[in-house]
This record gives sequence, structure tokens and C-alpha cells, in this order.
Amino acid sequence: MSTATHVETIDTTRPGVPLSRILKVELRKMFDTRSGFWLMASIGILATLATIAVIVFAPDASITYGSFGTAVGVPMAILLPIMAILSVTGEWSQRTGLITFTLVPHRGQIILGKAIAAVIVGIVSMLLAFAIGAVGNLVGAALNGVDLVWDIEFQAFLLIILANILGLLVGFMLGVLIRSTPGAIVAYFVYSFVLPSIFGVLAAFQDWFKDLQPWIDFNFAQTPLFEGDVTSEQWAHLGVSGMVWFVIPMVIGVWAVLRSEVK
Repeated sequence: MSTATHVETIDTTRPGVPLSRILKVELRKMFDTRSGFWLMASIGILATLATIAVIVFAPDASITYGSFGTAVGVPMAILLPIMAILSVTGEWSQRTGLITFTLVPHRGQIILGKAIAAVIVGIVSMLLAFAIGAVGNLVGAALNGVDLVWDIEFQAFLLIILANILGLLVGFMLGVLIRSTPGAIVAYFVYSFVLPSIFGVLAAFQDWFKDLQPWIDFNFAQTPLFEGDVTSEQWAHLGVSGMVWFVIPMVIGVWAVLRSEVK
């Protein structure tokens, strides 16, 4: 008596999930939840409040587009990295990672889709914030009876956006590396506020570290971006310090995501 063995064949010619579809899903997921929606809404709300504060409290000499740009940039520097962190850690904190990585087994595509979605939202948010600042500049000049001052050049505008996107990507990197919402947020605030203070004190009292700081302090290396003018040496500072604080940890984080067990 013989028994037949049935062998299942797997169709390997079917295309995988395209990156464009993953991107659309990730963008939708960033707004679907109540917390995600209000986080996005708070970007516009805080930019508006910062603009109103400049109109109400700033002296006439400070009613310039640069003042409004600085004011709306402060909430951006805090909210955009947190948004990037939540876009990653939500898969683990909300336990949706098992579903996500089952539907799309190629985890690298998911991480790439999340990164692109976060950058797109960051750029759109920055443009919205600067538009609100521009309206504030027009209204503030009219109410205070002063001349309009547009003191941010296009190059400086692009560099400021780049600086904020780098901050967003650092938050994204911490989300990939730690994969815990509270841990990644705490790590970001330590990176943004505690480490710069330590490096600043060390540079003030140790001459040898003062020359070394631009090469190893990513926050310090980004300062020229906000000033609107970057030299070739400062680009080198940004590249080397970015390799230390962003590229290497990001590679380690992605490697851990690709190999870790998702529950």
C-alpha cells in the first residue's frame, strides 16, 4: 500500500508589498489614533500661540520674520522628534508589531516607510509653522505700525528645516534603538538638554575638549544650521558627529529590529 505525499508549492514570483503602499499606511497610522491626531494638531496650535505671543509681547524692533520663525521653531524642535519616536515605538507599546511584521515580513521596508513618513510629516509641519509665522509677521507689522521685515533668506530657511529634520531623525533613531515610548522620550531629552550642558561645561574648563567638541557633539555641530551659514569645516563637523550619534546607533537599532522576536 503506497501513500502519496502532497507537497505545497510557494509562489515566489508574486511581488511584495510596494513601498508606496507601506508609506500610505504609515502616514494614515500617524493620524488614526486620538493621541496621534492631537499631537499633530498641537503642532499648528502651538505655532499659532507662539506667533500670537510675539505679536503681543515683543517690542516693535523685534516684529520681524526671524522672530516669528524662532518662536514657532521651539515647539517644532520638541514635538517633531516625539512624533517620530511614537511612529516607531507604537508597534511595540500598542502590540501591533506582530500584525505589521506578519503582513509585511520584510521589516526593513516597514522601518524605511516609517522614516519617510516621519520626514514628510516633519517637512509639512515646518512649512505650516513658517506659514503661520509669515501671517503673524504681516499682522504684527500692521497692528504695531512698523515696516515689514523679511530677514530670513531662502538658504537659511532650508538650513533651518534641515536642522529640525535632523532632530526628528535622532528621535526616530532612538525609537528604533530602544523600542519603548517612555525610554526613547527620556533618552531624547537627555540627549537634547543634559548632554549639551555637560559638553558645554567641559568645553568651558578644558581647552583640549573645546577644539574636539564640534567633532563629537551633534547638537553643537547643528548650531550653524540655525544661523543660516555653514562652512565646509562645519559640514565636516556635522558629518563626523552625525556618524557617532545617529548613523552608528541607527544601524545597531535596525539590526536589532531585524533579528528580535516580536511578540
